[in-house]
Amino acid sequence: MDGQRVDYAAVFQDLPGMVALLTPDLVYVDVNEDFTRFSGRSRTQLVGRYVFDAFPENPHDPAAAGMRETEASMLRVVATGERDTMALLRYDIEDPQRPGHWQEHFWSPVNAPVLGPDGQVVLIVHRVEEVTQLIHSRDPSDDTSRSGVLEGELYARSRELQEVNERLRQAHAREREVAVALQEAMLPSPSPVGHHEAAVRYHPSISGLNVCGDWYDLVDLPGDRMAVAVGDVVGHGLAAACVMGQLRSALSAATLVADGPAQALDALGLYARSVEGAESTTAATAFIDWNTHTLTYSSAGHPPPALLDPDGGVTFLDQATDPPLGARPEHVPRPQATAAFTEGTTLVMYTDGLIERRAEDIYDGLARLADSLERRRKADPEALADALLADLLPTSGNTDDTALVIIRL
Repeated sequence: MDGQRVDYAAVFQDLPGMVALLTPDLVYVDVNEDFTRFSGRSRTQLVGRYVFDAFPENPHDPAAAGMRETEASMLRVVATGERDTMALLRYDIEDPQRPGHWQEHFWSPVNAPVLGPDGQVVLIVHRVEEVTQLIHSRDPSDDTSRSGVLEGELYARSRELQEVNERLRQAHAREREVAVALQEAMLPSPSPVGHHEAAVRYHPSISGLNVCGDWYDLVDLPGDRMAVAVGDVVGHGLAAACVMGQLRSALSAATLVADGPAQALDALGLYARSVEGAESTTAATAFIDWNTHTLTYSSAGHPPPALLDPDGGVTFLDQATDPPLGARPEHVPRPQATAAFTEGTTLVMYTDGLIERRAEDIYDGLARLADSLERRRKADPEALADALLADLLPTSGNTDDTALVIIRL
């Protein structure tokens, strides 16, 4: 096969089983030979047509109505970029030789995405197994035969499973909407930081059903000072968002009365012991003092903040790292460290969704972050925030939320 050119168009036409390609708007782009043979439509009758114009529902039999499920599956593939396997489906086809007459058909469909270079869905692969003969392969003279009973049960259970899955998807979608709304309401827009520029971002996961408890906060302190914090609650969904709100508020209050970031995290850790679901939360906070040009920080199991020098050098603030909240059986004072900065230095604080990937060492993610910061060192905070998200977040399959705070010191 080395050097031999493959005619993929011919391969597509000869694929066994019914296969069609559709646009994200559900318009046929191509169909293979089995698709035309089993559907009774020619390629010219299908290509360029909306799928449900080419195959409308049987208006005379509600049991054969499968358009809603098919459309929902295809649109789900477009929205998530993930394959969707449907339950056994009855979808009758109008006889092309006898308009108004419908032929009973049972199908086993699978819809899969084809992704473009930007990670967006550009095509849907619609593969269908025609199983009508299998469903009808019982003794037609014995309507009470065991095979007939099993056929009915199989089809009924398949339809029931499809309906249950759809209700679960709708429930998850509603929960995600509530969680995202709650997060957005509790995450503040940055107030003016004197003459210093700042940018914040909250980026939900692409999966759509995996809202997490990431947060950020900015707190004005007496004098020319400010506290910046980011945190990440273990868990997903509405429960994690609620815990996030409690911890963010508690840390904000503690910051106003604490002597430094370590004491603020100490207070947060004690409070977290009384909040169900707050165990193992990570957080990092930094107190910025523009009068002394120093930054004092402390971390509870969180990825290290980054300092970007005007010349492009990147330093990770990892000299005051301790376990996450509630990880120790007894309370131990947390450490803190101080770093000096020059005017024009940029502070970058973030949650692990920005850098961590499955089956990869965290240092690989930190190296990617440092490289992106060095290349973008001349960007202002707003442009830098957008660039980091574009550089570091995967275009598809991102399963974790990301919170990001950038301040020009």
